[in-house]
Amino acid sequence: MTESVSWTASQRPDGLGRRALEEIDHAECLRLISPSGVGRIAFTGRFGPMVLAVGYMLHEGTIVFLTAQDGTTEEDLRTGIAHAEFKVAFEIDEFDVDERVGWSVMVQGAVHHVDSAAERSALLNAGVKAWPEGAREHFIRITPTMISGRRICHR
Repeated sequence: MTESVSWTASQRPDGLGRRALEEIDHAECLRLISPSGVGRIAFTGRFGPMVLAVGYMLHEGTIVFLTAQDGTTEEDLRTGIAHAEFKVAFEIDEFDVDERVGWSVMVQGAVHHVDSAAERSALLNAGVKAWPEGAREHFIRITPTMISGRRICHR
């Protein structure tokens, strides 16, 4: 017969106490991702599933990032059908590995290629920048259809 052990935070061998997984509401998800930064776009490309880190900006309720014109990402995110939408997932997160806490926000939605000069100009004026250096002149916008998040925190 095994005995159940219940630890208080100060008694746990790892010293971390109990942690809980909780859902994050929509408004809090937007607050967490609004500072912009680095996220990961996930999609099915020509050679199978892809997950790529990109610098992003939350702009007017959409996720915007830059990629190389005619590059792999730009080409993989085109359907070849006029006005057809390519569905993607985009994840932003922050973790404290030592404390074993953090949060993750997932955005699901359709990709829109920014092809008009007026829209490009507006995004440049908003300050959207590429994460790596080099030629990144093609804007991609993700229009969210769903935003959800989870947080691991101390109880």
